[in-house]
Amino acid sequence: MKVPFLDLTAASAPIQPAIEAALLRAARSGYFIGGPELEAFEAAYAAYLGAPHALGVANGLDALYLGLRAMGIGPGDEVIVPSNTYIATWLAASQCGAVPVPVEPREDTYNLDPAAVEAAITPRTRAILPVHLYGQPADMDALNAIAARHGLHILQDAAQAHGASYKGRKVGAEGHCTWSFYPSKNLGALGDGGALTTDDERIAKEVNLLRNYGSAVKYENDVKGVNSRLDPIQAAVLAVKLEALDAATARRRQIAAMYGAAFAKVGLDHPHVPDWADPVWHLYVVRHPQRDAFQRRLAEAGIGTVIHYPIPPHLQRAYADAGHQPGSLPIAERLAGEVLSLPMCPAQTDAQTEYVIDRVIELS
Repeated sequence: MKVPFLDLTAASAPIQPAIEAALLRAARSGYFIGGPELEAFEAAYAAYLGAPHALGVANGLDALYLGLRAMGIGPGDEVIVPSNTYIATWLAASQCGAVPVPVEPREDTYNLDPAAVEAAITPRTRAILPVHLYGQPADMDALNAIAARHGLHILQDAAQAHGASYKGRKVGAEGHCTWSFYPSKNLGALGDGGALTTDDERIAKEVNLLRNYGSAVKYENDVKGVNSRLDPIQAAVLAVKLEALDAATARRRQIAAMYGAAFAKVGLDHPHVPDWADPVWHLYVVRHPQRDAFQRRLAEAGIGTVIHYPIPPHLQRAYADAGHQPGSLPIAERLAGEVLSLPMCPAQTDAQTEYVIDRVIELS
């Protein structure tokens, strides 16, 4: 049996006619920047999350950058970021001229350790940038309490957490959240796309200004902005996919439940979910001490897997100037050498999932 890591064509098959109709409608609308398709999606996404404001931008990195800019983050500031994340989280701080300060995760959830966050705060710290990694919410109550004590901003990176819930409320319903609509995300476009959601009207107005060259009135530029706009064609597709998101998430949760029940019986390392978290399983990540050999054995059995992420940001050449040395962030480095993402696709059948379970147990 062959089990792909993710089959985007199969996942979209049930709604493909609606996607194609949306593409045709958008192409015939005459609106190719902004317009009703974008406005409709922004309103629908805000309503889905329970957020007062949603602003589409060109991609997830831009959402992070514009969110930090709107908060006034700039040169000389420090932004606390996870040591275990995709590099975009760090790049957003760097693009503002700020310094990303890495903090280690809890090993049970892979998300930021609030105690380590508080220990990393200095007089230059201006913001905390937690990531809801793999689709599981970070401990926002603890992080919000730290931010309140120290007068810090929080910008959440929810690029993998579309529809996830924290203590009964969807991620994004409160505070400031950034989103990626990269095609492989749980809510994915047919190309790049992103958004920022917020419950703060001032932040919403500032991001709206920044994403459009710093202009609210044509040919009048109030600040040095950028060109970062969600394409209305992508917005039309995302609106269709948003209607199908809960069904796809339910299927991901079924697959994750099958994995978890089976792996718990044999003592294999598998994700821990706190009682207050309801993840959306963008990724189902296990750990193995001989991960690379384990991945090769699974590939030989026809099972597709991916490593998220093989090199932590502090050891990337892009951050060589920061002076981080191997061993300086041991949890992130250990995870980078052990984590493996198993197949997780809404179109995945029970038979495929059972095959993955059997081979993982047999070959681990």
